[in-house]
Amino acid sequence: MPMTMSRARVARRIATAAAVGGGGIGLLGVAAVGVLLTEVRLARRTVGGSSDTPPCADGRYGAPFHHDDGRPPLRLAFLGDSTAAGQGVHRARQTPGALLASGLAALSELPVEFRNVALPGAQSNDLERQVELILGEGSADARPPDVCVIMIGANDVTHRMPLAASVRQLSEAVRRLREAGSEVVVGTCPDLGTIEPVYQPLRWVARRLSRQLAAAQTIGVVENGGRTVSLGDLLGPEFEAHPRELFGPDNYHPSAEGYATAAMAVLPTLCAALGLWPEEERPEPGRGEGILPVEQAAAEAAAEGGTEVSGRRAPWALLKHRRRRQLPDAEPSELPQIGW
Repeated sequence: MPMTMSRARVARRIATAAAVGGGGIGLLGVAAVGVLLTEVRLARRTVGGSSDTPPCADGRYGAPFHHDDGRPPLRLAFLGDSTAAGQGVHRARQTPGALLASGLAALSELPVEFRNVALPGAQSNDLERQVELILGEGSADARPPDVCVIMIGANDVTHRMPLAASVRQLSEAVRRLREAGSEVVVGTCPDLGTIEPVYQPLRWVARRLSRQLAAAQTIGVVENGGRTVSLGDLLGPEFEAHPRELFGPDNYHPSAEGYATAAMAVLPTLCAALGLWPEEERPEPGRGEGILPVEQAAAEAAAEGGTEVSGRRAPWALLKHRRRRQLPDAEPSELPQIGW
């Protein structure tokens, strides 16, 4: 508990700095930075970094669920970096967006129109551009997505973006999407300490910074009306135990199995945001759930993957461990309409 409270205080400091426009928070001494940069140079020689263009999974999913009663298809949008784009796999159906579009169609029994504007290599400062693409700035008849999924943060850590700046840009993106009428689910920063060729002390530093950013992201997202799902520690133990199966050929991005693991964690929260999940929006104490101060919920979620945090009445948040379901096969049935 003391460790969780310490992490909660750090996350709150970062989120507060983000809210007031402050800079980064110094977490490493000069000597540690020197060691870190040396390790980064060594890691770059062994960690890949695919230059392949991710497969395009945009389209309409769940065509058999078409209704003649005038109900429009659900709209799902993806924003973020290479993980959101699905880099590392070669088939559209293996990307996290396609997997979630198929799962959402099956559970809602409605067709789902899916659009992905995520950009490999993107940092949080690219979210403003991506939000404008999704909201169709300048188009009077643009209908906003029903729900948006954002996966961002890894490049912010590896490019040493100030954590407060990273959180501020994500929070602004969530705010704009929520004001437009979209639900927002954020998969927080993954655990970079699981990258196989990275050794100590870089592994420890990467893990620490990843979790601090994930916790601070959660505070910013929840306080702007979104929900988060922690991916870091969920994938961490599994990636460390099965790196050959869950990492792709470049030793950095997830494989098809890795993306499926992440998608299964996000799907319950995605559906809950739209009122489609059978579980009630209340904590089950027997499952380690509860209503907590948002910074404490954020710190606990960062340490335990697959954990959802959603806003209740400020300054409180609901921490949930939702039950997962197997994902259906992901195959788009047709191309999207113009603009989607």
